[in-house]
Amino acid sequence: MKALLLLPLFVAGALAGSALEAPRVTGVDRAYLDPAVAPCANFYDYANGAFNRVPIPGEYASYGVNEEINERNFAILRTILEESARAGGAPGTLAQRVGDFYQAGMDEAAIARAGLAPLAPWLGRIAAIRDAAGLQAVVAGLHADGLGSAFGFGVQVDDKDTTAMIASFSQGGLGLPERDYYFRSDAPSVAIRRAYVRHVARTLELAGDTPAASAAAADAILALETRLAGASRTLVERRDPERNYRKVARSDLGTLAPGFDWAGFFAGIRFPAREPAVLVGQPEFFAALGGLFASETLDAWRAYLRWHVLRLASPYLDAAFVNEHFAFYGRTLSGVTELKPRWKRVLAAADEAIGEDLGQLYVQRAFSPAAKARALTMVRFHVEAMRRRIEAAAWMSASTKLQAGRKLDTLRSKVGYPDQWRDYGALTITRGSYVGNVIAASAFEFRRQLAKLGQPVSRADWHMTPQTNNAYYDPTLNEMCFPAGILQPPFFDAQADDATNYGALASTIGHELTHGFDDEGRQYDAEGNLRNWWTEADARGFQERAARIVRQYAAYEPLPGLRINGEQTLGENIADIGGLRISYEAFRLATADQRLRPIDGFTPEQRFFIAFAQGWRTNQRPEQLRLQVTSDVHSPVRWRVLGPVAHFPEFRAAFGCPPEAEEVPAIW
Repeated sequence: MKALLLLPLFVAGALAGSALEAPRVTGVDRAYLDPAVAPCANFYDYANGAFNRVPIPGEYASYGVNEEINERNFAILRTILEESARAGGAPGTLAQRVGDFYQAGMDEAAIARAGLAPLAPWLGRIAAIRDAAGLQAVVAGLHADGLGSAFGFGVQVDDKDTTAMIASFSQGGLGLPERDYYFRSDAPSVAIRRAYVRHVARTLELAGDTPAASAAAADAILALETRLAGASRTLVERRDPERNYRKVARSDLGTLAPGFDWAGFFAGIRFPAREPAVLVGQPEFFAALGGLFASETLDAWRAYLRWHVLRLASPYLDAAFVNEHFAFYGRTLSGVTELKPRWKRVLAAADEAIGEDLGQLYVQRAFSPAAKARALTMVRFHVEAMRRRIEAAAWMSASTKLQAGRKLDTLRSKVGYPDQWRDYGALTITRGSYVGNVIAASAFEFRRQLAKLGQPVSRADWHMTPQTNNAYYDPTLNEMCFPAGILQPPFFDAQADDATNYGALASTIGHELTHGFDDEGRQYDAEGNLRNWWTEADARGFQERAARIVRQYAAYEPLPGLRINGEQTLGENIADIGGLRISYEAFRLATADQRLRPIDGFTPEQRFFIAFAQGWRTNQRPEQLRLQVTSDVHSPVRWRVLGPVAHFPEFRAAFGCPPEAEEVPAIW
């Protein structure tokens, strides 16, 4: 997955609601170069130095390629939504759902009049909790309605039997971004915790509690969440798929985690009785949770559940709740100074709720058959390049290479949009309640996922909507997905030269393909099963090379005193480094029978690397940078360029850089 670019026109001009006529955008733009910087000294600043001086608009925590593509996608989607709202449609149709959802979200007067009335059923159940059994019954009911709290629950492909779907439980229930936010003692972290408590208290006041009661409840909520965080695993620990796989018979759950009413939870969510087992990713978390249901006061639990319902609903309530939510999660955590325009926020909610309805209308306007065909061709060259990298890996044995080749043979690629669109026919969307529509869609999705249990694994589902500006690799299905929303200029252009397309897509096609063979992905076999298919010597060789990457990135310091966690970001760093190498070789394969010439003063090789670097150009606020380093598995964008080119001989040759003082062995 990658972050993405923005043209000076949009930076200097208004990013307001109306669609702008964008100029031709390309993967290599001299306007962003800083020729005063030597490419061998700092390639990110050489490629993007002029862009570094572009101010970040108030509504953004970071601003760059993502935002440029998003702005053009948003303009298309806004037109679709507004047209649908005006035209309407027969009940239950795609046009009706899209139009009514948007109209309900844009009707601020109706939202203000409704107040908290749409949340009354859930807030009433929480207030009525009188004992531990009632507490756990409410927790189950909230999950069933898409308002999950206290822990995570979902349905997934079984990591060790990819012919079957299985229910999975995971740690969760926190209001801060990540468990370590509850324990760090540095000044910024302490300040964030204090701001969080104030934010919780103010939200509870908006919901009608007195200032004194809100303050006491906020302290109790932080204390409860801190105990949940204390039982949670770190980001690094959660990156080990084998350690986070624990298949448990339903009959044994009470022994594994006593104190949790497993039977009551299953009954509350209408879990299929025929399902014999579940996954419990972090058993110690649920053992602790069972104890907290008994040891914590009901007042604390009621406050906690009330807070989390309000937290989830706040973006869809009246202006007071919206502004308070933004003040903490936008301004304090990310440094954003302005709330996004309402239409963008409603658009994002529609994408989350009925994204494939919206996607059907989007792809008709934004993704041509020619673009899909060229993208698929590029994918094929990347797969062939990966095959050659594996075959050339002197550190791997023939037996492991054979298994890796089988994994490439079974790899699937999804490009643009689904072959089979999601059916939202059972979801009722009206113009009556914005937050009601959001919760109805969440409950619909919960039921849709639960219905997968006992059914054959479907490969038709997409984890992202077609208009999404992102991509992913799914190890259990051994598939890559590249939505139409990311296959847009300047990142991808069906009319552009191969050097710029392959260079810019190194962070997408090459990156996602490498995820199949990073430190997590390599643990899944050709059928997607979590199974060791490596010889002991080959696994050791991989780990030795991975350790070099950990040390490389741990030396980077995005902010004074704040270094990248090389273990936390290892998988993404491997994918960034390998993705660039694989995309470069795919570019050479795709153009092997062509006589390539310089364009605009750059050789094809230079254009490839500049397109790669300019495909990452992004300016970040310090708050957002700190948030990313402390809670994300991706390195900040600057180091997603500097890290991959640091030990790349072809890059050094392209720009006449001196040889490396020390050769660093590549994984891929």
